[in-house]
Amino acid sequence: MTDSRETGLMLDPKYDVNGLITAVVTDADSGEVLMLAHMNAEALKATVASGEATFWSRSRGELWRKGATSGNVMRVREVRIDCDQDAVWVIAEPAGPACHTGERSCFYRRVTGGGLERVE
Repeated sequence: MTDSRETGLMLDPKYDVNGLITAVVTDADSGEVLMLAHMNAEALKATVASGEATFWSRSRGELWRKGATSGNVMRVREVRIDCDQDAVWVIAEPAGPACHTGERSCFYRRVTGGGLERVE
């Protein structure tokens, strides 16, 4: 491979047409997937600089620091970027539920042949 984005050590995120990349957040201790969100360049920069997970809210059209209103802040231990730099993995210490529904993880339901079932 000769693509420096894929093999080099320079951060060069490949944002989509809306200026966003996908962000997957996992619990630093358990490894559990907590949530999926999106970041623009400003959110990624704020996350790295502040150590608190910050995202771009597509529905509100603004930056959103996780826990700003709920107190369920996600302290960032590490941010990784995938091979072609179009997705990030945020490894965080959650201060409370990750999901706006109050669930620990946004992924609290399993898809079955008959629909959905809760995962305990």
